[in-house]
Amino acid sequence: MKKIILSVAAVFAFGFANAQEEVKETKGFGFSKGNIMVEGNLGFGMNTDEAGDTEVKTNSFEFNPKAGYFLTDKIAVGVELMVGSEKEETTVAGVGSTEDTANSFGAGVFARYYFLDLGQRFKTYAEAGLGFGSTTWEADGTEVQKDSNFGLGIDLGMNYFVTESFAINFGLANVLGFGSQKSEFPGGGESTSTSVNGNFNVFNNFFDTPQFGLTYKF
Repeated sequence: MKKIILSVAAVFAFGFANAQEEVKETKGFGFSKGNIMVEGNLGFGMNTDEAGDTEVKTNSFEFNPKAGYFLTDKIAVGVELMVGSEKEETTVAGVGSTEDTANSFGAGVFARYYFLDLGQRFKTYAEAGLGFGSTTWEADGTEVQKDSNFGLGIDLGMNYFVTESFAINFGLANVLGFGSQKSEFPGGGESTSTSVNGNFNVFNNFFDTPQFGLTYKF
């Protein structure tokens, strides 16, 4: 993690130090009006915690594909999907085990603005998104809760172009977010909640919760 942070800091330092120099851009790096962008972020995790006679194993998976169209060289609009799942298995020695699962699906729209080039291949952007989703929670195969979600957010990110068409995507920081959730329970009970999150000092929070993916330009 320290190596990643140092690498990104070095990139920023190099970009700003050479901002006043005339650098001839390599034709093809970056985006142009009329381009189509396809992007996918894939994440998974595995964790095991042990305390006394209790062991908890957690496995998670998330896939977030996007597709966007460039209205100008700097502005793209598009749609996205999110599919995720999480399984938590708790085992108590001499007693047995239980299994909790959560399966999520969501869809949304976004607008992205590329505002800064760091050298020839690094393109930084701000992105605003709006999305809807649902999550179903089960305990040992029985549904115990169903959530409906709505969210708005503003994020910062960066593309590094490996070739003229292929780039690596770095989701750097969540600047501002608003969320609303409605939870329904078996038997007719329900609850609602809202949240607002601000992260304006973003340069101290890069890589707290990084996302990495692949971007392809048509």
